[in-house]
Amino acid sequence: FDIDFCFERRGEVIDYVTEHYGHDNVGQITTFGTLKPKAVVKDVARVLDIPYDEANKICALIPDAIPDMKKFHLQDCLNFEPKLQAIRDQGGIYEELFDTAIRLEGLSRHTSLHAAGVVIGRESLDHYVPLCADPKTGALATQYTMLQIENCGLVKMDFLGLKTLTLIKHTVDLIHKREPDFDINKIDEEDPVTFDMLRRGDSSCVFQFESSGMQDILKRAQPSTIEELVALNALYRPGPMQFIDQYIDSKFGRIPITYPDPCLEDILKTTYGVIVYQEQVMQVAQKFAGYTLGGADILRRIMGKKKADKLAEQQVIFEEGAMKLGHSKEDADRVFEILKPFAGYGFNKSHAVAYSIVAYQTAYLKARYISEFLAANLTNEMSNPDKFTEYLNLAPKYNIRIVPPSINRSEKHFTVDKGDIIYGLAGIKNVGEGVVEQIIAERDKNGPYTSFMDFLSRQSENTTNSRLVESLIKAGAFDELGINRPTLLANLEEAFRYDKSKKATTAFGQLSLFGEADEAEMDSFEMRPVEDWELLEKLRTEREMLGFYISGHPLDVYDDACRECVRVNLKDPDTIQLETEVQLIALVQAMRVVLTKSKQKMAILTLQTREGSVEAVCFPSAFVTLQDKVAVDGIYGFYGVFNTRQDKLSFTINNIVSPYELKAEAVRKINIRLSPAQGFSRETLKGLQRVFTTNEGNVPVALTIRGNEREELQLKSTSYLDYSRNLLEELKGLEIVDKVWVN
Repeated sequence: FDIDFCFERRGEVIDYVTEHYGHDNVGQITTFGTLKPKAVVKDVARVLDIPYDEANKICALIPDAIPDMKKFHLQDCLNFEPKLQAIRDQGGIYEELFDTAIRLEGLSRHTSLHAAGVVIGRESLDHYVPLCADPKTGALATQYTMLQIENCGLVKMDFLGLKTLTLIKHTVDLIHKREPDFDINKIDEEDPVTFDMLRRGDSSCVFQFESSGMQDILKRAQPSTIEELVALNALYRPGPMQFIDQYIDSKFGRIPITYPDPCLEDILKTTYGVIVYQEQVMQVAQKFAGYTLGGADILRRIMGKKKADKLAEQQVIFEEGAMKLGHSKEDADRVFEILKPFAGYGFNKSHAVAYSIVAYQTAYLKARYISEFLAANLTNEMSNPDKFTEYLNLAPKYNIRIVPPSINRSEKHFTVDKGDIIYGLAGIKNVGEGVVEQIIAERDKNGPYTSFMDFLSRQSENTTNSRLVESLIKAGAFDELGINRPTLLANLEEAFRYDKSKKATTAFGQLSLFGEADEAEMDSFEMRPVEDWELLEKLRTEREMLGFYISGHPLDVYDDACRECVRVNLKDPDTIQLETEVQLIALVQAMRVVLTKSKQKMAILTLQTREGSVEAVCFPSAFVTLQDKVAVDGIYGFYGVFNTRQDKLSFTINNIVSPYELKAEAVRKINIRLSPAQGFSRETLKGLQRVFTTNEGNVPVALTIRGNEREELQLKSTSYLDYSRNLLEELKGLEIVDKVWVN
């Protein structure tokens, strides 16, 4: 039993089955957390009273992974890292630390609950397994793990939380603020705007269709119905992927549609002769060889598991059934052989339909309500830095402004106001949801906050503290009130004391001994002005509080250097030249130092540009000279080579310099790839000619037409253009142009 629910409301389903089947009959499943190298060292260090900072430094020397070792232990780490062994060799408490940790490593440290698993018994669960109460929630749980409970007569049922369903709910909630009657279950299932967007391959954030490979398939297949989305969803998987070209070419009449047998046309017509679904395998067996649907399901399972002895038995049954219906033995064997691979590859259609309907709903919301859709995505991915950054970077593409947190415009989560996306206050470090709700409730009741002191005066002492308000200031929540962030921080403690004193006076109803003029003067708090921060400092504190850059990016400072020296766009990986040294300006987002087999240090870095991020490797030969030149959060110029590792783009670092030390690179060639899917009408070709005429220059142009996934037709071109960023944007705006990049 495996079903997806809205992530936020999954608990309601568990509550329902608990009430329905009985509290004693329903429980969750225990998992055991074990002591791994870093965790066991930290725990033992705490018991031995080794200072926290020192324990952290020791743990930093323990590698996250050791090359070519699937399982590695603390003793392996000591063998690989001489500095760890040196600490142990100091003897005394350090020797005791490692000796104890090695003995405890691998033991169960704590219990927790399985992320999705629930068991429901016919009778009280204590008749099957020992039980316990989860220490955090008090929920009933099995003491056995999921692998053991099945032998005890219980079935693990997965109540999964699907974030996409939560995304749809959040988007609809935002839409209801301006369209109260909107109903996601009543949307047009043939919406032209939605399908136009999908046919352009603009499917980022669309469930099941957001990968670059799937975007490419959408451009080639040009779907116009949900039925086609279902087929593409089922085909884009390791096995059936090889039949995508046949599906697309058959759809557009480039090759004839063929069927294993004419009687199977009704079953395979909607998928252009390609067997896509497991249900089709069963239907073919039923119609061609007279199977019952139950028998056809058994055949499907045997074919999928490739059990040779049982497969031979089924082939005899298939032949006999087919011959009874008038087919020859040769045709029966031929169709049986065709079914074999598809039974293993085939996808469950009912599952593909359900997921594709959810995919279509997300596509519709993106096409019709992009601001609300993107805001809901950001709320969904606040705890996932990579995805969150990716979605933040999408906003400019759709001309959407992301507004930093605002004490007067922000709600708890990301919201939309006049097309702008407003950062949610609960996303700020050290700011809890409960406090945010009180701040917003006061604002809704008594109007917007007019000044910083007005904000303090309207909060109860239990609501705010200096740490919380400091976080709001650093995140930019008070920027709109006219006083810069360093001034507010410098005056914060005095402002708190003044506000506290004023509230105390009011609370006890003290009468003033001064006249009204003197009292008015005392009633105002004057801030001592402080010079505003530079942009980089502002962004640094913003990232500290939000985890991300909102009002800008540190790379903005190097915009001219990027324009002159960098010809790499991480947003379009297939345009990047491989095995050729290139230049890159990037921020070091993360860095991990690991040991090779020969005990040499190398580094794995995550480099971020404004277009995206890439994993980079600095091998020992280069790291020896470069390790003192690089640090996390630094921005550098990199010389290196792009290549692919396991179908993923990777960057090998050869040298690291200041961004301003990179050499300006001339553009040697402009590459333009045209897409036949958009059609080469007279009007579309005239648009291309117009751009060429108004941008004549001296940079040669390479024109290609994309065919299917592996084909590309090179066109002879005698055109020369004047390279500029504006030219690239003009070309990208043409329907006929699939992609533009430069060498």
